[in-house]
Amino acid sequence: MNKPVSLSGLVGLLVTVILAACQPLSPTHQSASPPNIILIIGDGMDDHQLTIARNYAVGYQGQLTLDTLPQRRAVKVLTVGETSPHKPVFVADSANSATAIATGVVTSRGRIGTTAGSDEDIPNLIELAHQVGIKTGIVTTASVTDATPAAFYAHIRNRFCQSPSRLQGETPWGQYPSCEYESKANGGSGSIAEQLIDSGVDITLGGGLNYFQDSVPEQSSTATQQTLLQEAEDVGYRVVTEWQQLKTINAQIRDSEKLLGLFAPSTLPVKLIGDNPEQGVAQQAEARGQEAAPFHCIPNPAFKDVPSLKTLTDTALNHLQNSPNGFFLMIESASIDKQSHLRRPCGHIGETLQLDEAVASAQAFAETNPNTLILVTADHGQAAQLVPDISLFAASNQSIYSPGHSARVITPSGDVMRINYATSNVELEEHTGVQVPLLVGGSAINQVEIQPVLAQPALYEVMAAFMGIEMPSTNDEEDKK
Repeated sequence: MNKPVSLSGLVGLLVTVILAACQPLSPTHQSASPPNIILIIGDGMDDHQLTIARNYAVGYQGQLTLDTLPQRRAVKVLTVGETSPHKPVFVADSANSATAIATGVVTSRGRIGTTAGSDEDIPNLIELAHQVGIKTGIVTTASVTDATPAAFYAHIRNRFCQSPSRLQGETPWGQYPSCEYESKANGGSGSIAEQLIDSGVDITLGGGLNYFQDSVPEQSSTATQQTLLQEAEDVGYRVVTEWQQLKTINAQIRDSEKLLGLFAPSTLPVKLIGDNPEQGVAQQAEARGQEAAPFHCIPNPAFKDVPSLKTLTDTALNHLQNSPNGFFLMIESASIDKQSHLRRPCGHIGETLQLDEAVASAQAFAETNPNTLILVTADHGQAAQLVPDISLFAASNQSIYSPGHSARVITPSGDVMRINYATSNVELEEHTGVQVPLLVGGSAINQVEIQPVLAQPALYEVMAAFMGIEMPSTNDEEDKK
């Protein structure tokens, strides 16, 4: 069982705890209104992803809603080794990068809310917000137990320990530890789904219904077995599994009632797919032996059966807006990453545009709600880069093709974009180690100052300071480096 680390000893756990050194943001004055933070994460959304989506949706001279946010900064993504937590690993996964944002501590891949090496639990923003009466919410197009949302409420060393049944046997790819240690029967905190129920998050919306249909592990021989959904209801959650219910839920739900909405077995269907037989999957040049045909992006028929990210965002904002002490809301467009792993450009284009719609909702909310800070960023970079459709070297006598896998997408204007994926030769592409953008807006933007380049753990300090949460301190200057 993990032992929670005390706030006073947090910074000393790792050399990679760099809160004080980052100097990201400090409030310039206090507002009479309670603080609201809307953190929007595009999973895998680096500048290539933004450029590709912009070119597709509004043309290369057009503007997304994202482009209208008044401040832009760059964020460094930091990762360390599992057995060597003082050594850098230059490419992150969603678990460790989201943990850095949610806790201010750099850790190793696969870990959620725990330190590399010493395996200590780290206080996260949602836990700290609850201590001062701030309401919290999570919105995602992935399972609500997926790595990015889980980092804001859970503590576990294996991101795949998502439900009680996952606590048995091997986990994917074999590089992460067994989940059995985390079962409540063994004195652990339980699976990620169990920890979500225990966390007290006020509103959680996304996918992942399958993980909550597991039976609750029996704590005694006389216990009546029930599902996690039933346990959630027992502790006060209104559980919603049909998205049409969201159309009326805002008029029915009380401000004090907690809401858990699960609208797909796992990840929600994406907005766009390709119109070719492979649904727009990039092809490998040497394998196909000829130029791939360009294709269009079309609406995904399955998307009409689930709520959009904008709908989920609007629902969460409506539920949280009357919080007397303010709120913290994390919104994730998850399949920018997931579709890039699969080399499906239409998929990640559509999910970047979904995030753009959520940003518009956040901006509209901030216009009528003072002291609202909007932060839009990514957890890490992803495979997908814009390359020439016609090579500069096409007139030479050489055979010119883009290595890796390429897709040729026809934009609404009729132009062709070539998108290249070249991080892996297996079935899934990998992340990249590029810095990611930070876009800042909202009615509270004039209250804060942000450094041009900051590290991911500094985003924690950004949000904790704005919400008035007391942060750990240390007198050991060496630990700040």
